[in-house]
Amino acid sequence: MLISQVIGPRRSEIVTAPDPIPSRSQVVIDTLACGVCTSDRTPWRERGDPANPVRLGHETVGRISEVGDTGGRWRVGELVTGLGGDGFATKVALDADSILRVPAGFAPQHVIGEPLADLEEALSRSGILPGYRVAVVGLGFMGLGLIQLAAARLSGLLVAVDPNPAARERALSLGAHEAHHPDELPAEFTSASGGREQRMDVVVEAAGVTSALATSSSLVRPYGTVCVVGYHHAGDAPMDMELWYKGVTIVNGFSPARPRTLRAMADGLAMIADGRFSYRPLITHTFELDDIDSAYELMESRPTDFVKGVVLFPDRG
Repeated sequence: MLISQVIGPRRSEIVTAPDPIPSRSQVVIDTLACGVCTSDRTPWRERGDPANPVRLGHETVGRISEVGDTGGRWRVGELVTGLGGDGFATKVALDADSILRVPAGFAPQHVIGEPLADLEEALSRSGILPGYRVAVVGLGFMGLGLIQLAAARLSGLLVAVDPNPAARERALSLGAHEAHHPDELPAEFTSASGGREQRMDVVVEAAGVTSALATSSSLVRPYGTVCVVGYHHAGDAPMDMELWYKGVTIVNGFSPARPRTLRAMADGLAMIADGRFSYRPLITHTFELDDIDSAYELMESRPTDFVKGVVLFPDRG
């Protein structure tokens, strides 16, 4: 098989490696698509050397080519998505308990399960009810996906917040009722004013930067909820103690439990199947395996026409 690996900061190479052999609890897929994730950017930017290469990619869709002893649950030729690593390769071994069949009739890049599962699992713990006032802060790929998922929950008011005007326009096209620059939020959204509370019941932070946490804190109402979905990498982030005085519930949007994430993935794939969620407006760029460094460079520069990149592979089925 062929696999891309990072051999130095901002430098990848494709090498030939032995095909994976499935254990009794695994399947092997011929990869059809693998999303380029923000969490992979730091290893690509900072790690890797020829003696200790780094292999990335975990947002995979593919066709099963080999099956271990999985009790007849899986068959060669089935199209699946799931949770696993080393996805920037022509073949990938995946745990048979961490994959799901994809809806029929969609391009592989439009049925990637892992990122949608992460977003749906986080929102499922945020307590959004029909009629709630909801804000999403940060409108990259994750934030725009969250806009779709929040809209499907029939929010009473869905507000999108980002400094990028192109991102705000995308959010409006995906179901947001209003879109604002974080420095130009209506006063009634960030403070008690007048006779009626107009701050948000739920605020979802999806930018992964401290300024977005501060904006989220200002938007949430007393006894509301802030869900932190943005990828904050490592280290400390300051907490606005006003959240404590407002009695706000803070939800960690990360799920460390694979069974929970897989259940959310099943829900997300069902939403794709019935049209409540679509990757089509979110996947803006596709790449071949030998051009993966360009995918990461585009993620860093973030031109206005970019949301998310996916590496595509030929279908050998």
